[in-house]
Amino acid sequence: MKKKFPLYLKIILGMVFGVLFGLVAVWVGWDKFTMDWIKPWGVIFLRLLKMVAVPLVFVSLIKGIGGLSNIKQLSRIGFKTLGFYVMTTVISICIGVLFVSVVRPGDSFPREKSQELLHQYSENVAEKSSVAAGVKEDSPLQMVVDMVPENVFAATSDNSKMLQIIFFAVMFGIALVSIKDEKTKTVKTFFDGINAIILKIIDYVMLSAPYGVFALMAGLLVDYSGDKQLFISLGLYALTVIAGLGCMIFIIYPLIIHFVTPVKYRNFYKCMMSVQMLAFSTSSSAATLPMNLKQVTECLGIPSNISNFVLPVGVTINMDGTSCYQAIAAIFIAQVFDIDLSIGQTLTIIITATISSIGTPGIPGGSIVMLIVVLTSVGIPVEGIALILGMDRPLDMLRTVVNVTGDASVATLVASSEKAL
Repeated sequence: MKKKFPLYLKIILGMVFGVLFGLVAVWVGWDKFTMDWIKPWGVIFLRLLKMVAVPLVFVSLIKGIGGLSNIKQLSRIGFKTLGFYVMTTVISICIGVLFVSVVRPGDSFPREKSQELLHQYSENVAEKSSVAAGVKEDSPLQMVVDMVPENVFAATSDNSKMLQIIFFAVMFGIALVSIKDEKTKTVKTFFDGINAIILKIIDYVMLSAPYGVFALMAGLLVDYSGDKQLFISLGLYALTVIAGLGCMIFIIYPLIIHFVTPVKYRNFYKCMMSVQMLAFSTSSSAATLPMNLKQVTECLGIPSNISNFVLPVGVTINMDGTSCYQAIAAIFIAQVFDIDLSIGQTLTIIITATISSIGTPGIPGGSIVMLIVVLTSVGIPVEGIALILGMDRPLDMLRTVVNVTGDASVATLVASSEKAL
């Protein structure tokens, strides 16, 4: 029997050919052709994934909570999920602080270059600052207020309102568990059917994954063809971020999987390979959620009632890669501007990055907006974001890989603690 070519290998080939095509396009001057005729197919693929993100989160949460036997089991799994997510987030931030404090990439940054980049990206900074103005309000409880939707239908039309969708879905699921089965049997059957339809749509969308990834990578190479000096100047900063993210992927998660769960970490990463490749190419945790759910359920053997609850919640509140990056970026910008941070200010960065990561949208570039909250919490100039905007997209791709791997790790941890593997 002919062996089936695995999807993750197809995605890797799509990435490789996309990079090669992008390099050739820059070399021979096919920039306009690539942006007009190649990149749009990647955008379409990304939109197809986002199209199913909201209904998938809503339906899978209701199905996951509704599949629990009682409220007591829901509260137990809920507290475990939240606790494990906060734990891994704090660990990732501390790793980021440690790496950037030891390497100190900002000390070697040329001051004339920082002024040049500040001027070059001043409009982008103004745009991000205006967006952040709506993120941070005077009340410290504003984030809690923003969790509650005024109109659930309006929230479902905006992928950045995922926390509001989760809030309503959790309330709906709790009510579903609380009512006797004979009254809710039809509702549960309905959501089972909707869930099956959404998963089938995802199967159709994933058939185009290698081609979508090819188009995204080709467009990315052409986009950044003129910023070679920017990558060279910020290379040390980028390596620091990569080292912090790599520590989470290759040390922290394997240790958790090896010592706390019966799953072999080799098998874990084999199952996660296609998810990580998709996360890298799309830079979106929300867009990667469909495949992540599929892999942890079918490949890792995590029960659907646990994965359908843990993973959608993780898309919004668990951003290990993002929080690690925010800590490194904030301290790097402080180093560039010769700002010596006290221990208290460093702790403030850790706390703020933990809290802000909960509200970071699982979409490309969402962490930049939340980084402004972290910077303002310790008085670091927001304009410093201009220094790292040029490097954000490649690093965003790596951050997303850590985010989705962290979600799957916590799902495995919760399932193991429930003896459900």
